[in-house]
Amino acid sequence: MRLRAGRGEVAEWLSASRWGRGAAAVVAGALPALAFPEPSLWWLAYVALVPWLLLIRTAPSGRRAALDGWLGGLGFMLAVHHWLMPNLHVFILLLAGLLGLLWAPWGWLVRWALGGGTAGMSRGRAVTACLVVPSAWLMVEVVRSWENLGGPWGLLGASQWQVTPALRMAALGGVWLVTLLVVAVNTAVALLVAVPPVRTAAVGALVVCAVAVGSVWAWVTPPEPVGRVRVAVVQPGVISGAEQRFARGEELTRPLAGRGVDLVVWGESSVGADLTARPDLSERLAALSADVGAELLVNVDARRSDKPGIYKSSVLVGPDGLTGDRYDKMRLVPFGEYIPARSVLGWVTAVGQAADEDRRRGAEQVVMTAGTGGGRDLRLGPLVCFETAFPDMSRRLVRDGAELLIAQSSTSTFQDSWAPEQHASLAALRSAETGRPMVHATLTGESAVYGPDGARIGTPLGTDRSAAAVYDVPLTTASTPYVQVGDWPLWAASAVLAGVAVTAGFRAVRRRPAPGSPVRPARTVRGSTGRRGH
Repeated sequence: MRLRAGRGEVAEWLSASRWGRGAAAVVAGALPALAFPEPSLWWLAYVALVPWLLLIRTAPSGRRAALDGWLGGLGFMLAVHHWLMPNLHVFILLLAGLLGLLWAPWGWLVRWALGGGTAGMSRGRAVTACLVVPSAWLMVEVVRSWENLGGPWGLLGASQWQVTPALRMAALGGVWLVTLLVVAVNTAVALLVAVPPVRTAAVGALVVCAVAVGSVWAWVTPPEPVGRVRVAVVQPGVISGAEQRFARGEELTRPLAGRGVDLVVWGESSVGADLTARPDLSERLAALSADVGAELLVNVDARRSDKPGIYKSSVLVGPDGLTGDRYDKMRLVPFGEYIPARSVLGWVTAVGQAADEDRRRGAEQVVMTAGTGGGRDLRLGPLVCFETAFPDMSRRLVRDGAELLIAQSSTSTFQDSWAPEQHASLAALRSAETGRPMVHATLTGESAVYGPDGARIGTPLGTDRSAAAVYDVPLTTASTPYVQVGDWPLWAASAVLAGVAVTAGFRAVRRRPAPGSPVRPARTVRGSTGRRGH
């Protein structure tokens, strides 16, 4: 009785205090960020949305529920991107506010689905809620994953990067399927807590989620290795100046000679000059390749000599010099590498560390071919930094024949934040989704390598390291269901929402009285004491 009284008092206070309710929505929306690295409280993701869901359910109107959704979305965006604050300053509040608007319709739908504002809730409605709420959340993630809106950083399913059953789910339906699972569990728990009449249905939903995970665990098995390669990652650490960084990369690479390395990977912006315009640098890299006995995949961040503009490019160098394999980064970081609508938003450079000059985009993805010490060719799928957040890019590379995915990154600007660990964790999801190992090589940490099942290989190079490390990486040829079928969870979620919309519309039409028909008097309802009331 005391517990119920306490809940009632809290609900009354939230209803009466608009500012208190708004603050609660922001805090509740921010809570899921603790499931991501660096805290990595992965288990929290399965209940972190519950306070937000319960708050929205108690909204006195659909408009207030939409506002709670927006404020919670603002809190979530601020929390998962808080490390950008020193660079974007107050502008991050505007960005978070705009992106948070995507959760406004989700908030309205949550109130409807969870029975907010109604006298009761059926078990069928509870089952519908466990389908609708996750589907609507996934649509929000899909929209905000558009590159120009900031990209898919902080997808809720990505918080499960170190959970083996979740990685099996990713192999089946990508990070999208993991997100659906996480939000479905949160929805069922919220119903279990707040709506006693449908607790049986809520428990049933949790059982279905557990059975689904177990079934995927049994059916989707990790691909069998068919060979191995030895890959070296070179991480120079925090060094200012392109020439000094290049020299440190050389210094760390030379001792790799005689260690049977098949490929050496340098991080993003490891070379600060166009190699075709600087033959001296090309010759130094070629000499390194000859000494080590392996080709080098470096990353050039410089103005091109053969076309206008600055590009970030993955370039393969062998003992004889440039091999001709080159990939120009296609998806750029908004405000970090270019400013959207610069003529309107160019003032951002005065209040933050936004790009003074827009980088140029590459035209298409490239699969490179590198020779190895074992006499076989190795097919490489390069991605540059931000691009590792996009599931479709790694999937495309594997469909084009890539055997090893490689991410070249630099998070030195955010060295003392959660960003380096969180960025490295994305490689685990991309590996699990595609069944291909992935090397995440950075300038300043965290560098890490993941096997074809998403499990980490060896020890990562943290942000306090300036070193080179060698990893034995298993190769596979089998394809995952996600690579074969693609983003089917997105279509499934869209079908759920479309079905609910059609059903609701059909019921509304049926309930609408025909023109000229008498209006039926309202029914009396039985109160909680058993007496009839008005």
